[in-house]
Amino acid sequence: MEDFLFTLSKLFWLFARPNTFALFLVCLGVGLLIARRRFGRWPALLGLSWYVAVLLTPLAAWITLPLEDRFPRPELPARVDGVVILGGAVEQALTEGRGIPALNGAAERMTEAVALARLRPEARIVFTGGSAALAPGQMSEADVARALFASLGLEGERVVFEDRSRNTWENAALTHAQVNPAPGETWLLVTSASHMPRSMGTFRRAGWDITAWPVNYSTRPGGAGWFDPPFSFRLGQAEWAAREYVGLLAYWLLGRTSALFPAP
Repeated sequence: MEDFLFTLSKLFWLFARPNTFALFLVCLGVGLLIARRRFGRWPALLGLSWYVAVLLTPLAAWITLPLEDRFPRPELPARVDGVVILGGAVEQALTEGRGIPALNGAAERMTEAVALARLRPEARIVFTGGSAALAPGQMSEADVARALFASLGLEGERVVFEDRSRNTWENAALTHAQVNPAPGETWLLVTSASHMPRSMGTFRRAGWDITAWPVNYSTRPGGAGWFDPPFSFRLGQAEWAAREYVGLLAYWLLGRTSALFPAP
């Protein structure tokens, strides 16, 4: 069942992601108009409306801000027993092709791991990430993280890698089984701020008593600078937020999260 749900989710999002689906509607509408089907203007206009809304309104920031503000970043606890870093910041294929660790726009997940390791030398550092691809390559996310952390001086018995998970649910369940955190321990969860609500709900469902430690913000508080990022960035930002809302609903229906929109 897990394999089926994983494959279904990947195939669904391959087509349903807003930027792709809007482009499909535009192409469909144009094709129908060329074939002299007057109703073709409606799918074309519907698809174009997505791009126009992202271009001319703060839509991307509007839908991202509630996700990023849901779990405020707290003061760093005096003692931290462990830090869990979610995968999603590394590029396995580029790393394989170029021979050096490659990161994407969520790189703050990795840099924050190194910073926390130095601030709290007693803490275990746990990276969780296998491969989210339908046809994974030879390297897992954990392989890239291991090489990156070692190059930055973060290695040894305190550093743990979970390399089988393919999504957030498996991140939580497999890492909990591997690490087996004791009651009363203080753990931090490091992931992108917009991904934190779904991550916290999932980790809670898996049995973790864990503290949100968000990074990789893409919005400024209070609505400042909503139109500063270029159009291409806002398209990606809006699509990522839409993906998180779809993921929250799907995880709630599957019983994988503690609430529809988890809160502190």
